[in-house]
Amino acid sequence: MIQRRQFYIEVDVEVKMNISGKIFELIKEKGMTQKEFGRRTGIPQSTISDWKSKQLNPASDKILIICDVLEVSPYELLGAAQSGSRYAIPDHVIVQKDTEEYLLIERYRQLKKDQRERLLGYMEAIRDL
Repeated sequence: MIQRRQFYIEVDVEVKMNISGKIFELIKEKGMTQKEFGRRTGIPQSTISDWKSKQLNPASDKILIICDVLEVSPYELLGAAQSGSRYAIPDHVIVQKDTEEYLLIERYRQLKKDQRERLLGYMEAIRDL
């Protein structure tokens, strides 16, 4: 007898919408039109329009050119999409989810810039004790 297992994948729709939304936000911040963005990236205007109207995300092979034109890192575009803030992510950090370190990182990401700076100041003071 073959035992079948069901796997469920939870998709965070808000994150999906925010990536394309973030692109349009950055286009606006740069004072660029969608037409100019399309010309500079080589992405057809119809594709860009689909991102907005159908709430689609760009193909993965387009992320680097998009980031180059918008002058952001892939981490800023993709990672920061969840919270809408721009936080720097180190080159490579792997943290297991069920650890205090992971919880600390998640809570840090929820802080405002001035709160982060204050926290880092506290950490340096403690380290120097």
